[in-house]
Amino acid sequence: MTTGDEIVDATFTALYEHGYADLTIEAIGEEFDKSTSLIHYHFDSKEDLLATCLETILDGFLEDLEHDPEADPEDRLLRLADLVVGGAGDGGVDEFHTALLELRAQAPYDEALREQLARNDAVWREHIAEIVRDGIEQGVFREVDPEQFAALFRSAIEGAQSHNVILGEDAPSEAAMAGIEELLVRELLVEGERTGDGDA
Repeated sequence: MTTGDEIVDATFTALYEHGYADLTIEAIGEEFDKSTSLIHYHFDSKEDLLATCLETILDGFLEDLEHDPEADPEDRLLRLADLVVGGAGDGGVDEFHTALLELRAQAPYDEALREQLARNDAVWREHIAEIVRDGIEQGVFREVDPEQFAALFRSAIEGAQSHNVILGEDAPSEAAMAGIEELLVRELLVEGERTGDGDA
């Protein structure tokens, strides 16, 4: 792990523990366990660091996803939804998602964060749309507008993720995931590909 990666990890930890309003370079430095001068060396400002954090989030998620266009498109969408809504299951998911929600909440007031979130969102939607295109080409998905579906799917999984952070155990996570699978993903399938369709 590079020093820059260590700083990003320390930033997420500090953001979770202190919240955005009380997030300082000094607080990040306490989690970084090294001189704050290294933070200033790698990043021009706190805003630059937070924008880099968002970019790192995107890179990490995309690395975890299946990129093989020959893989089952339905499974790819469901894996993406599970990863975003449920997280990676490593014990740090709640803290990570809480920190991410903190950054999103600041976007209306911070141009750098808003621009990076917009870039992230565009990449996410294109990734989803590409899965849909692959499914259509393979004859697995119906003919739909990939970009329109991507916008809806992205909003659904991000909304479910936010509910998990905000409501905790009271979040309708299982119902949301069931709805995403049944009402969004399975509705993409051509009739003959739907589970149980055509069975005797």
